[in-house]
Amino acid sequence: MTIIKRGFAALAAGALSTALAVPAFAEPVKFDFWFGLSGDLARVVDTLCKNFNASQKDYEVVCTSQGNYDATLQNTIAAFRAGKQPTVVQVYDVGTATMMLSGAYKPADKLMEENGYKIDYSDYFPGIARYYATSKGEMLSFPFNSSTALMYWNKDAFAKIGKTEAPKTWEDVGADLKALKDAGYDCPMAINISANESWQLMEQFSAIHNQPIATKNNGYDGLDARLEVNKTKFVQYVTDLKKWYDAGLIKIKSKDLGQDMVQAFATGTCQVILTSVGDHGTVGRTQKEGMNWDVAELPVYAGTERKNSLVGGASLWVLSGKSDAEYKGAAAFLNFIHDPKTALFWSTNTGYIPVAKSGFEFMKSNGFYDKAPYKGREVAIASLTASEPTEITRGVRLGNFTQIRAEFGTQMQAIFANKVSVQEGLDALVKNGDAILERFQQTYPGKTLP
Repeated sequence: MTIIKRGFAALAAGALSTALAVPAFAEPVKFDFWFGLSGDLARVVDTLCKNFNASQKDYEVVCTSQGNYDATLQNTIAAFRAGKQPTVVQVYDVGTATMMLSGAYKPADKLMEENGYKIDYSDYFPGIARYYATSKGEMLSFPFNSSTALMYWNKDAFAKIGKTEAPKTWEDVGADLKALKDAGYDCPMAINISANESWQLMEQFSAIHNQPIATKNNGYDGLDARLEVNKTKFVQYVTDLKKWYDAGLIKIKSKDLGQDMVQAFATGTCQVILTSVGDHGTVGRTQKEGMNWDVAELPVYAGTERKNSLVGGASLWVLSGKSDAEYKGAAAFLNFIHDPKTALFWSTNTGYIPVAKSGFEFMKSNGFYDKAPYKGREVAIASLTASEPTEITRGVRLGNFTQIRAEFGTQMQAIFANKVSVQEGLDALVKNGDAILERFQQTYPGKTLP
């Protein structure tokens, strides 16, 4: 940190002149923040950073996009090894286990306490907080951009089959998709079966049905956790999706095929999709003129006691090896992000949901959810808070989970291409996924998750 000394010339008053003593002015402490968002979202982050810098004079955050989540984590690991790591980094949900075991961070709760900030961590929605906390409830990182999955449905199309509400059960979904097909709709529902859709199809489904993805409470209780989605209700779900696909009630939509499912819904090509609340703004901006649509919580099978859905997105980690001055800046930055006014700015410009109850209440008091284009996003909060998180619905804590998601995509494509049966495909997912988990366990011998 450099010191700029500024002097004032002495001022004459009659025959007397007096030198005025002037305090030194310090340049703001700079610290780096790396993040994995791009495009419009990156521009919003840049504005957020400018807002923080303009809100005070002591610190300057330098915000740099790394392009995507995977690149951010890998670049951070490489930078840490070279001693050039950022002070703050955005790490996506499935990188949480890797960060926890790395030991390369300063716990968020301790950072805030040491720098005089009193954060009420119970203010965070439980389904969000517990994903990024230790088994003892200690907050290691700060929730940042959060989302969950919803059902998007075309109200105009459903009106033609005599329905005014979205289906609440998967049994109703099957009946409604057939009715839509009979009414002349070529694509009643669109899905994607790539690796990224593991979040919507496998992870969210399992959570709201309180079904485990893996043993050891989805990995929270040990690195020796292994997958078990080949013997839960997920088998029935994939069986039904494949049945509806074979009957022409479901179409696969992806960028590789020319139109992704969000575009297919927004243009009125397909009448139902399952996707993130973060896509709410995209649908609103790109929808076919005059189209009436809405969002609802994901359906459950009849007789299921609905549980909370999973949070997606990322959190902010403060890395070790930085100066006290940089840590003071990081704490001020995290406190700024936690402010309800920042939550309003963030949700207005991105579609992500507020992570804290105070932010949600502030947004409601400002009429945020009263009308389009934001009306409906509150359904995501209802989904995340449908129950107190169970040992299963608090999240997934599995190592190398990105690779497991890739394996999910591989096996789902094999199932839908009739190369393997549903059971054979899910058995292969578990077998190959377990090999990935075993390799991760061997990378951290004798270690346990905090």
